[in-house]
Amino acid sequence: MPRQANAIDFWRGIALITIFINHVPGIYYARFTHANYSLSDSADLFVFLAGWSLRLMVGSPNRPPQSEWYIVLRLGGRAVQLYAVQIMITMIAIAMLAASATFLDNPLLLEWHNAAAVFYDPILTHIGLATLTHQLGYFDILPLYVVLMTVAPIFAIIDRYAPSWLLPLSIALYLATLIVPIPAPTWPIEGQWFFNPLAWQLVFVLGFVLAREDGVGGFVRRHIVLLRWLSVPIVAISAYIVWNRMWPDPTLAPHPRLLFIADKTYVTPMRLIQFLALIALFSGTYPYIKRWVSWFVNVCSMLGRNALIVFCVGSILSLAGQITRFVYRGDIVVDTLVVIVGISIMAFAAWLPEWREQVRSRPSAQPSPAS
Repeated sequence: MPRQANAIDFWRGIALITIFINHVPGIYYARFTHANYSLSDSADLFVFLAGWSLRLMVGSPNRPPQSEWYIVLRLGGRAVQLYAVQIMITMIAIAMLAASATFLDNPLLLEWHNAAAVFYDPILTHIGLATLTHQLGYFDILPLYVVLMTVAPIFAIIDRYAPSWLLPLSIALYLATLIVPIPAPTWPIEGQWFFNPLAWQLVFVLGFVLAREDGVGGFVRRHIVLLRWLSVPIVAISAYIVWNRMWPDPTLAPHPRLLFIADKTYVTPMRLIQFLALIALFSGTYPYIKRWVSWFVNVCSMLGRNALIVFCVGSILSLAGQITRFVYRGDIVVDTLVVIVGISIMAFAAWLPEWREQVRSRPSAQPSPAS
């Protein structure tokens, strides 16, 4: 039986829905996602919850402690699975762009989302795709997740033997990455990863650390009311800045520049602080949402329980939505159909494996013995 609806699965489901919508540029309903009122967006939430889930996997007090080798093998296997999924959805996306360019007789589609090199320089670019150093636009969050899950055993082992060191080490690496700065280069096209793993690891580690009942996590729980009051002006001011597009001029920022601007690639302090304030402010809303719209909580939790398959389907559907809007010159009717059909298919993709498990768990009917 699938686990009951809970806050982690619910918010992960919310993140999956908003990622799908925001990955269809220009769609009408993107204006209702929190990315339009926040310095952070669902990518931060997705990575943070991945770290929180890692804590539940390897450090839950309700589970017996696991050996280091078990942790390495289990998380390594997960990283391999994520890598395989990344390759699969990237190949499907490339095929979709190639098919669209062919049937619509529009070669410009071959250049969408950093795909031009795949078609015009396929030898080197396919090496880059296999090594994750070449990534398509909107298909670039799973490579970050692969890297984080590959090094997750290190986080788990440090936390087991020197828990007080994990967060300071993560912060030190984060600050060094921003101050130097240290890019994560792409190849064969020169550039850098959209999500720099050396910086984004802090979001992952924060989720892992704050999931603890003691240490930093315990401190936050004991002072959550005060933290929520402190978060209100941070969230409000950030919303005002985003809504009025009052972004600080990067050219006027003092050095090291990345410490003073809002940047997604390096998840800079301005963005990170606002995200943590947002988490503190909304962390207590789940019981009320569950009470008022339980059906919505159940649907989102189902999406969150099956996050990987839903993310894959959502990624493909977002590209399909982009192509659909390109063909039909997206308006409110087209956008509504894209959202309704897309979320419905994502929900079906989440329901299907749970239905299959329920069928398998049913006891088979045994013929009665002959009299």
